[in-house]
Amino acid sequence: MNNLFLTARLFVLILILAACNGAKKTEPTESAKSGKEVTVKKGKKTILFFGNSLTAGYGLDDPSKSFASLTQKRIDSLGLDYKVVNGGVSGETTAGGNSRVDWILKQPVDVFILELGGNDGLRGIPVSETKKNLQSILDKVKAKYPDAKLVLAGMQMPPSMGKKYTTEFRNVYTDIAASNKLTLIPFLLQGVGGEAKLNQQDGIHPSVEGHKIVAETVWKSLKDIL
Repeated sequence: MNNLFLTARLFVLILILAACNGAKKTEPTESAKSGKEVTVKKGKKTILFFGNSLTAGYGLDDPSKSFASLTQKRIDSLGLDYKVVNGGVSGETTAGGNSRVDWILKQPVDVFILELGGNDGLRGIPVSETKKNLQSILDKVKAKYPDAKLVLAGMQMPPSMGKKYTTEFRNVYTDIAASNKLTLIPFLLQGVGGEAKLNQQDGIHPSVEGHKIVAETVWKSLKDIL
């Protein structure tokens, strides 16, 4: 009964999120808003998080609490020469990301972390389209920066979207990771998705505590390639 209740609750919240993302966008970060290069201190390498509202830190009063910013703090504490650039825009789909990625690649990129697809799933966009767009984004990065290390953040849809769709959607990430031989974060929201106490009131976007867990999930995959 609890599982049925949680599934129904997630479905309702997904509809709310879809409407929210269609009507309101998180204020883009410096690079995402202007399309200009972010000045990176000479000698530092660049880690670019390219994603949607999850990356942008949607709903947080303090953007420095987002998992991307927390990743920067960890890197600084370890004395590593990397600068994190937050390229997250709320409501972004893979199609939007594919159109946007060209100008954001005007800046140097050493590590490219792709976090897109969630909004595709919420809108029921065909899995084949999501896969094509994700691959296109990666191809553009590889063409511009062939030595850049690539990381793909996997996403999943709740059971309410149907077994066939959720399975095919999940497999998009594993398939792309295998064919491109890149680093895969199996599920970005592992331990956070569906946990009310770790999410904001919409039940979808992580709270401050949720972002801390997401940052740990990201770091497990990122630390070995820095």
